[in-house]
Amino acid sequence: MSLWKTKTFAHGVHPPEAKEDTRGMPIRQFPFAPVLVIPLAIQVGRPSRPTVSEGQEVIRGQRIADPDGFLSIAMHAPASGIVRRIGLAPSISGRMTEAIFIEPFAGSTQEGVLGDACDLEQATPEAIVEAIRSAGIVGLGGAGFPTHAKLRIPEGKSVDTVMINGAECEPYLTADHRVMLEQADDIVRGIRYLLKASGGREAVVAVEANKPDAAAAIRAVLPPELPIRVEVLKVKYPQGAEKMLIESLLGREVPSRGLPLDVGVLCFNAASTAEVGRLLSQGGGLLDRVVTVGGPAVKRKGNYRVPLGTPLRFLLEQVETSDDLATVFLGGPMMGQAVSSLDIPIGKGTTGVIALTGEETARLGGRPEAPCIRCGYCLDACPIFLNPSHLESLAAAGQHQTMAESHHLMDCFECGCCTYVCPSHIPLVQHFRVAKAAVRKAAAT
Repeated sequence: MSLWKTKTFAHGVHPPEAKEDTRGMPIRQFPFAPVLVIPLAIQVGRPSRPTVSEGQEVIRGQRIADPDGFLSIAMHAPASGIVRRIGLAPSISGRMTEAIFIEPFAGSTQEGVLGDACDLEQATPEAIVEAIRSAGIVGLGGAGFPTHAKLRIPEGKSVDTVMINGAECEPYLTADHRVMLEQADDIVRGIRYLLKASGGREAVVAVEANKPDAAAAIRAVLPPELPIRVEVLKVKYPQGAEKMLIESLLGREVPSRGLPLDVGVLCFNAASTAEVGRLLSQGGGLLDRVVTVGGPAVKRKGNYRVPLGTPLRFLLEQVETSDDLATVFLGGPMMGQAVSSLDIPIGKGTTGVIALTGEETARLGGRPEAPCIRCGYCLDACPIFLNPSHLESLAAAGQHQTMAESHHLMDCFECGCCTYVCPSHIPLVQHFRVAKAAVRKAAAT
């Protein structure tokens, strides 16, 4: 398929892909750290409730925390070992959150235990949703939203299309690419579960044109009787944003402040779908995830299946970094977050660990900020047609409610396109994050 005939959306940007170092590297198992730190909180919802105590021995795969609320999920031991303590640990948000610290047994085979499999043919949609929750599966594309919660369809809503997001448009990241190549059968099996659970009539697997081998791998295992098709998209950022996917492939516009469900669509990340297919068919919980470890400062780049709870410091020691290491991102450089501590553990939403040198850090945004010159580049880049320049001036004046009520601030999904193209190097998306947080705080009081 010609690149010019592939589907896409209006606006967006074309940052350097920087995927060549890892896209051809098969997934490898990462070693266990001396201590694994399993946070009980995910990005949304209430933290899980520990079901183990300090000093207790646990087996790999054993449930160590139960859900505590609608958006809460189960947690499992990534390794057989001893619970050394239950206490606070640093998180990517900058806050200390409760976590379970497990010291893996040295020399253990780490074979673990499996739970009950969920029989696709016999299970009801409700049973599939509960099995996904019990397995602790969340969105592995970075958002970390509980997968079971997406499948709780509110009364009056219905789903006709399940979208599988394999775009992976962030620079450096190739984890989803490798999952699609190496776990195509798991993805198709996962789609079966998701279609039955949601009541969807068809599934669309979205892959960017720079991953033709991934599109071919999935097409090769598609049973002819299943209503699944693979669509190839033009290479552009943020093609992987669910609103952009829906617009590009289905021609539907998700309404302001709305969700894909409002237009009959549910979106799931390719790696999340693979885990649904793998874990539900064999039983067990989410214990590890595939992570791209790369960037100019990493010596042993690759795609690794990393045990959840692996401290970032241990991971970087194992892959070795150069002396001029300056910045470490969890996720990609566009939507990921630079870390303030190397004691943060790898979580379920960690798509990549990207380590940059001082030179690369400066190139990506370390330059001094200058006044806005009203060039309009940010307007041409914004994929949802906001006016970032005007929003920034309102943010500087502290008019957060005006931004939300009259200028659609809350529709911004923080892709970073505006910041990327700004010749004045204004950290626009960071200002918008602060403003959105202020709006949410005001709404909660």
